[in-house]
Amino acid sequence: MPSRNTPRVRRVYDPPEEADGVRVLVDRLWPRGLSREHAAVDEWPKDLTPSTELRRWYHEDRTRFAAFQERYEAELAGPEQVRALDHLAALAKDRTLTLVTAVKDIDHSHVPTLLAALGRSRPSG
Repeated sequence: MPSRNTPRVRRVYDPPEEADGVRVLVDRLWPRGLSREHAAVDEWPKDLTPSTELRRWYHEDRTRFAAFQERYEAELAGPEQVRALDHLAALAKDRTLTLVTAVKDIDHSHVPTLLAALGRSRPSG
């Protein structure tokens, strides 16, 4: 079985680099003050982002991180989300995949949960 590249994670506000490969925005909302040209985003799979309700619930109280992760993991188990994860896994199989986000505290965001789910998905196509 071919090894899969581990996706990179970068802030969307940082200048794009050639080494980024395919840049995927993993936020539900478009980053404030950033043009699409400057963001250089190749894909924006909103199905893979936390639902608006979950995002708002977590932002109300950041001490809910563990519960947020569990709820987001459940959202990622939906059929549309599984298809989107498998698509990203297929992209990461043969090239560099960079997940870009506007989040400042990546370790306490949806990104680690998304990365874990991506690591478990099966590349399609």
